[in-house]
This record gives sequence, structure tokens and C-alpha cells, in this order.
Amino acid sequence: MSQPQLLTPEEKLADAKKLLSLPLIVAICGSTRFMTEMTEADLRETAAGRIVVKPGCDMKSPHVLWAGPVESEGLKARLDELHRAKIRLADEVLVVGDYIGDSTRAEIAYARSLGKPVRFTHPEVDPDA
Repeated sequence: MSQPQLLTPEEKLADAKKLLSLPLIVAICGSTRFMTEMTEADLRETAAGRIVVKPGCDMKSPHVLWAGPVESEGLKARLDELHRAKIRLADEVLVVGDYIGDSTRAEIAYARSLGKPVRFTHPEVDPDA
């Protein structure tokens, strides 16, 4: 008798999304210099019936939460891990902006390593194009 095939966490998540009849989940990625464009992309994706997850902190703008170098460094590491979790949760990724820095390039590579489709507001910046 064969053993039942165990589902991977990714397969369990996909099944749960189907059972819950969740709409497509889109993770918005890009440099936080494009926060205004990310907000616009969020609006458009939401209006199209998609759930949107995106960066929630713009560390380029001053704030008490990241005022000092110690707070800033620790928060940046936590935010990077949180954003990778958003990418894992998402069904696809939308990269916003006409510039791809190292962090966004790493997010694109991570999403693609997971088999996630990646769209671009500016397709000419796709590092794999």
C-alpha cells in the first residue's frame, strides 16, 4: 500500500485560497522612492478585484521608528523578511517604477524562484528581459 502524498506548505496555502474563494493576491515590489506610484498601482489592482500587499514603511522618509541607526538597521532586516513573506503569500508580483535596485532585483529573483509570475509597470527594467 502506498503512503498518502503529503502536501507542501505552498500546496496547502493554494488549497486554502481556493477553499476560501480568495481573489488573486498581488505583492507590489519596487523602490520606496516610488511609494506614490505603488499607491496608484494598489488602487488599480484593488479596483480590478485583486488583494494587494505592498511595502508599508517608507524608510526614506523620517519617522521616529527608524530615527537612529540601530533602530533603522534592525527594522530594515525585519521589513525585508516581512516583504518576502508577502511574496510567498501572493499569487503574483507587480514591480513598480522605472528603476530596479539591489533589493528589488533580489525580490524579483526570489519571486521567480518560487514560480510566481512577475509583471512590471515598466517592462524595460526587467532584469531578465
